Amino acid sequence: MSIVAGLIAIGALALIFGIILGFAAVKFKVESDPIVEQIDNILPQTQCGQCGYPGCKPYAEAIANGDDINKCPPGGEATIKQLADLMGVEAKPLDSAHGKEDVKKVAVIREDECIGCTKCIQACPVDAILGAAKQMHTIIEHECTGCDLCVEPCPVDCIDMVPVKAQPETWQWDLDEVKKNLSSADNIPVKLVE
Repeated sequence: MSIVAGLIAIGALALIFGIILGFAAVKFKVESDPIVEQIDNILPQTQCGQCGYPGCKPYAEAIANGDDINKCPPGGEATIKQLADLMGVEAKPLDSAHGKEDVKKVAVIREDECIGCTKCIQACPVDAILGAAKQMHTIIEHECTGCDLCVEPCPVDCIDMVPVKAQPETWQWDLDEVKKNLSSADNIPVKLVE
């Protein structure tokens, strides 16, 4: 009998706390700004901090509050154009104070030189490095954002940033090159055969 009473008491308490938590979730709900979410979706999610903010979400909030849209070197000109379209402002060139646009890169650890100091693991903002103290480390390539933050703390300089190989799902047309080739194609002499 005491077990049944205990179960009923615990069930009643769970029901009461559930109702209180449900009411609190509705009453104290925090609405997020939808423009911040849209800006954050456009940013490259490298979490590198080159823009002066600790990650892409804080930079998205700053842009929504009026900060410049041209501080993201990993996103480059394409991201700046998308942000300009979204915000209804003029696209500016990338601010050179925050870095320069470069090809997408990924970190590679020369594993035979790694001493297992874990400084690269501590520096990685997206947990793309596997390893343990005094053990060899390695990079999870598809998780690495190419932020370059793991290179500097490495005491033995065994981390290289290498360009990402183009794959069918990541390959894009170089439209400037296509336009140039099309304009030069008009000058090709054509001989008609009758």
